[in-house]
Amino acid sequence: MRKILVTGSAGFIGFHLSNLLLEEGFAVVGYDGMTDYYDVRIKQRRHQMLLQNQNFNCTEGMLEDFDALRELALKETPDVIVHLAAQAGVRYSLENPRAYMEANVTGTFNVMEVARELEVDHLLMASTSSVYGANEDMPFDERQKCDTPLTLYAATKKANEAMGHSYAHLWNLPTTMFRFFTVYGPWGRPDMALFKFTKGILEGTPIDIYNNGEMHRDFTFVTDLVRGIRLLIDAAPRRPESGDTIDEYDSLSPAAPFRVVNIGNNDKVRLMDFVEAIEAECGREAIKNFMPMQKGDVPATWADATLLQELTGYTPKTDVREGIRQFVAWYRDYFKV
Repeated sequence: MRKILVTGSAGFIGFHLSNLLLEEGFAVVGYDGMTDYYDVRIKQRRHQMLLQNQNFNCTEGMLEDFDALRELALKETPDVIVHLAAQAGVRYSLENPRAYMEANVTGTFNVMEVARELEVDHLLMASTSSVYGANEDMPFDERQKCDTPLTLYAATKKANEAMGHSYAHLWNLPTTMFRFFTVYGPWGRPDMALFKFTKGILEGTPIDIYNNGEMHRDFTFVTDLVRGIRLLIDAAPRRPESGDTIDEYDSLSPAAPFRVVNIGNNDKVRLMDFVEAIEAECGREAIKNFMPMQKGDVPATWADATLLQELTGYTPKTDVREGIRQFVAWYRDYFKV
């Protein structure tokens, strides 16, 4: 039985990925700091559900605690590490930038050090579509330069990509970075738009709509996302040899077993259409508070998912209306509304 260490296993994406891996017969070791960025009870409930499977065990610890992370890894000796734990949230990075440096930079360095020592088969780490920053050429593809991040959150993730490449080169460590595009779905974070909009609509309180609704996002349903990660586990990059040709769509480094992959729905949805779909599912009209563009935000995101398709044969495809239906059903059940 292959064993996978998942950091951030009590998080939104880590929970869904761990659940999928367990369903497919993997042993999963979870590591999560249970930080109070949002309601810890949701995180605890996610871990409780995962613990119903005998092939899951978890340890509570911070990424910044290298000794604790290393002790766990040396005890469990995972074959693969999927690093999802991070200080998330674009807007929160304006309020508490230090948390991003500590978790996303120091914490990721610690994960890479553990992966290097263990010589794992594959290290996979989460990046974000936010690294595309001020880029305007869409759909975004992995070969574009990403030198104009607009928030510290995006900058820390771009730093992770650079760090990952250097470790892949120096230690021949197969490394895949995946860039997520606006992930949503059941068990989502309370700070995310879908959660906030659903809560406001059902409670009859105003929802904030930025840039007066003139926004587009590539909404990616969480089960599609984790399916992409699962398939990428088996697509570890290898260092190109002299004379090898790298396909024009491939972000594979010429100097390291390192690759960046978008995981997105390969489509862009107008924000107001997204809101209208939530209204339809909730059976109520939202009280809309139109606001200007927020600092660090971007008017649109849109993923080119060609590389994911070529590597795995898979492309996310859940329609946004179906994804919203599943989220609202979960929300009503979880909060009994």
